[in-house]
Amino acid sequence: MKRAWVLGVAALALTAPMAVDRVTAQPAVAAAAVSEDKRLTAYLDAQFDEELAQKPQLATRLGNKMGQDKLNDISDAAERRMLDWRRASVARMKSLFDRAKLSPEAQVNYDIWALELDRAELSYKFRLYRPPFYSFLYSVHGQLPDFMINTHTVDTATDMKAYNSRLRAMPAVLDEAIAQSLESDKAGVRAPKYQVERVIAGSRTLISGAPFADGADSPLWADAKAKVAKIRTAGTVTPDEADALLADTRSALLALQPAYKRVIDWAQGELPTAPSGRVGAASLPGGGEYYAAALKLATTTDLTAAQIHKIGLDEVTRIEGEQDALARKAGFADRQAFYADRARRFPPVPWTDELRADYLQRANAAIARTRTLLPGYFGLLPAYRVEVVREPSFSEVSGGAAHAAGPSPDGVRPGRVYVHLAGVTPDPAALNDLMCHEGIPGHVMQGDIQARQSAGPKFRKAYGYVAFGEGWGLYSEALCHEMGAYSDVAQDFMRLDAELFRASRLVVDTGIHAEGWTEEQAVKYLIDTGRLSSQQARSEARRYITLPGQATGYKIGMLKIVALRQKAEAALGKRFDIKSFHDLLIGSGSQPLSVLERRVDDWIAARKT
Repeated sequence: MKRAWVLGVAALALTAPMAVDRVTAQPAVAAAAVSEDKRLTAYLDAQFDEELAQKPQLATRLGNKMGQDKLNDISDAAERRMLDWRRASVARMKSLFDRAKLSPEAQVNYDIWALELDRAELSYKFRLYRPPFYSFLYSVHGQLPDFMINTHTVDTATDMKAYNSRLRAMPAVLDEAIAQSLESDKAGVRAPKYQVERVIAGSRTLISGAPFADGADSPLWADAKAKVAKIRTAGTVTPDEADALLADTRSALLALQPAYKRVIDWAQGELPTAPSGRVGAASLPGGGEYYAAALKLATTTDLTAAQIHKIGLDEVTRIEGEQDALARKAGFADRQAFYADRARRFPPVPWTDELRADYLQRANAAIARTRTLLPGYFGLLPAYRVEVVREPSFSEVSGGAAHAAGPSPDGVRPGRVYVHLAGVTPDPAALNDLMCHEGIPGHVMQGDIQARQSAGPKFRKAYGYVAFGEGWGLYSEALCHEMGAYSDVAQDFMRLDAELFRASRLVVDTGIHAEGWTEEQAVKYLIDTGRLSSQQARSEARRYITLPGQATGYKIGMLKIVALRQKAEAALGKRFDIKSFHDLLIGSGSQPLSVLERRVDDWIAARKT
């Protein structure tokens, strides 16, 4: 069945204040535009190569082995150098190229490169508000080993030597993170107590067990052994060479242990005075200005906290109405009766190894089935493998949110969906919707297509925008309904349940950071309205507290995509082609919503002629 794409006035409330003037190349200058396009692409590719030289971890993520024995320099001085470099790069671009002589698609590349300077300026201005251990999702103590385990691939002895070099580079990064955290402390920006406790627990996990002491292998040691075993089995290295590589890894890990102990010592020193009452940007010096910047970066709009809060409340009301209607169609009095029936039939139980294995099998099967439905809705299809795996032990939390990583451009590293399988089990009917969002046609598929782009500048394969990426993920959940990926009413109801949760995020994120909500208020709203378990609600609230604005990108992005589809369908009628529309959206990489809107307008105009 085709879903009616009517989301009410909230979609109309989304504006694109950062949109740039549209200049469309005329036929008389088309040939000149092609030449200018090529020249611009060559310039941007050279600039992006310079950027990768300063960001070796980004190069690794893109399958480029440049600097694969180094980690990013996270120091303030390095960030300032990067900002100065970007200022110079944009200034040169504007002096070398006349935007009016470019084709519409090249103008998009020009505009995004210029916009990245504005975003970098804003990010640097508020750098003290994002110390490296602060974020519930992106704390450096866990991000570094996660990168080593899940992104740094090893196919040769040289790759493994680079792996060991990166292990030896980690202490300097951790020490810099401590220094930056102390600077943020002085400015009144301090990680909440629960996050400090999480840093301690995660750091201890990383340096427990072999090779640091007796017991099971520590996460990095287990990963290194698996990577070396793979190249040994492949015959890439001899047994003696493999042993030498692991001996070097052991030495590097033992040298890393004191750095994590310094992290633990710093965190334990923070504990007695770490904030545990007032939370959010509203509690920080200058927090209001910081939160406005965070919303701008996350949504790529100028929507205010008050506007986003109201959009969230309106969306909650709309979605609850759709749930009531679906519940009545299934023979229940209302959504509350449907929820009660689900809770009775599928009560949460503690995870076991058997339940985990079953969940992963069903999740991978759901993605495989949805993949077969794509040809009716997309011309561009994913090419690489997708796998659903458990979140690593050092970052897994009860009720933690699933997340995804796209494949490497060569497909050696598959697309992955990471799920937290700690605490208690979710409603089984929610699985398909989650895999649509994180896997296919959501994040992993979008990342697969982005990584394989052959046209346009290379930076478009790498850059990402929360509102576009997460908006696409949430749109994908609704698209799966249209595609027939949900096999029964319960799965479709849980799709609405997930959308209700994302609408609740708009209310809660702005509530915490602009309305003065406490953590307990946020948790209660997520339980009562967002329909989360207490574990999930606590985890989510803490995520929003330590990552202001990010959670608003989901619904704001989805509403814009839906509004643009409605606009295109109304304007084109029978000439509207769903495959071409979807290919337009995800065929050239992530983009700010203002740029996306302009591209859709141009697409509509072209198909009318």
